[in-house]
Amino acid sequence: MDQYRPTGFRILPPVVKNLIIINVLFFLAMLAFSSMIDLADYLGLHYPVSPLFKPHQMVSYMFMHGGIGHIFFNMFALWMFGNALENVWGPKRFLIFYMVTGIGAGLLHLLVIYFQVISVEAKLAPELIAQVRDSGYSILQENKNFVDPLLGKLNLLYNTTTVGASGAVFGILLGFGMLFPNSLIYLYFAIPVKAKYFVIGYGAIELFLGFSNNEGDNIAHFAHLGGMIFGYFLILYWKKR
Repeated sequence: MDQYRPTGFRILPPVVKNLIIINVLFFLAMLAFSSMIDLADYLGLHYPVSPLFKPHQMVSYMFMHGGIGHIFFNMFALWMFGNALENVWGPKRFLIFYMVTGIGAGLLHLLVIYFQVISVEAKLAPELIAQVRDSGYSILQENKNFVDPLLGKLNLLYNTTTVGASGAVFGILLGFGMLFPNSLIYLYFAIPVKAKYFVIGYGAIELFLGFSNNEGDNIAHFAHLGGMIFGYFLILYWKKR
């Protein structure tokens, strides 16, 4: 894609560096204040019906992580693939791409939850739905849930917290595959795969896992796909301009 001109290669360009710093600071703050407050309740993404939902969570959820492994692999991928994109696009365009893919991931995730919610609500009486909305969150706070499987599922859909930069990272992975399709990515540091095939394969796996019965894996697969989808169309938009 010759419309992108490198401006000098940096191992750790400024936006990637600052994003990593911000994510680490948020993670450390979450650990430091865990005994006083659960920051994920305020900064993690919640479904709009949840009493914890706030509009700013569409952005803040990207800077929260659920554990050391979660943040490590996201930040490693952000550096590994993001530095190439920022070196080609420049800081401003890369930051726009990161934010659009992250917010887009959250939007698609909420849309998928919406369709799941209306599917479950269609099988329940209005008074039972109201019961879940009124008391579901407090029940989960006691590490309990409704005995009825439909009520329990609806409660989790309403009140499960989504955190992580994975949606934006998947968007970056998609961008890397589009700009450098023939670059080699080494699976397990040993098996070479061209970037374009790696991205297609990863996207197919996420799509399969998203539609399969994976309620117990606690991974927002459609958020990952949302980052890739928004990234794809944003790059197409830039190409046309």
